[in-house]
Amino acid sequence: MVALVQRVSEASVVVDGETTGAINDGLLVLLGVRDGDSEAESEWLANKVANLRVFPDSDGKMDESVLDTGGGVLVVPQFTLYGDVSGGHRPSFTDAASPGPAKELYLDFVDRLSDMLGRPVPTGVFGAMMDVHLTNDGPVTLWIEK
Repeated sequence: MVALVQRVSEASVVVDGETTGAINDGLLVLLGVRDGDSEAESEWLANKVANLRVFPDSDGKMDESVLDTGGGVLVVPQFTLYGDVSGGHRPSFTDAASPGPAKELYLDFVDRLSDMLGRPVPTGVFGAMMDVHLTNDGPVTLWIEK
C-alpha cells in the first residue's frame, strides 16, 4: 500500500461536476493498493498519516500532525501509483490490486483514519474519473509505502 501525501492549504475532488470531498488546511492523500496488501498495511499507513509531523509548530519547525492541528485529510483512490514503466512507455498495472479487494482496503484505510482523527474523512470516488484540485503548501510531498 502506498500513499502520496501532500500538505495542502486546500484540496477538493469533483466527480461529474459535483464536489465529493474538500478540505482546507491539511493533507491530500493519494492512495494506491498493491496486490497482496491486507488490513495490516491499511492500519500501519493510517497510523503513519494521522501522526505525520509535517505542520509547523510555534517555532516554525515541522513538528505537528493533523491530530495536533485539527486539519483535514482528503483521501483519493489512485491505482496508477502502482504503474510500472520500467519495460517501456506504457504503464503496466499488474502490481495494483484488482478493483474488489482494492476498494475494500481503500475504505478500510478511510475508516481507520476517520477513527484515529475522530472526525469524518472526505474522499474521492473509487473507480470514477475525478478532477483533483489542490494548493500544495510548502510544497511538502511525501511518498509512504508499507
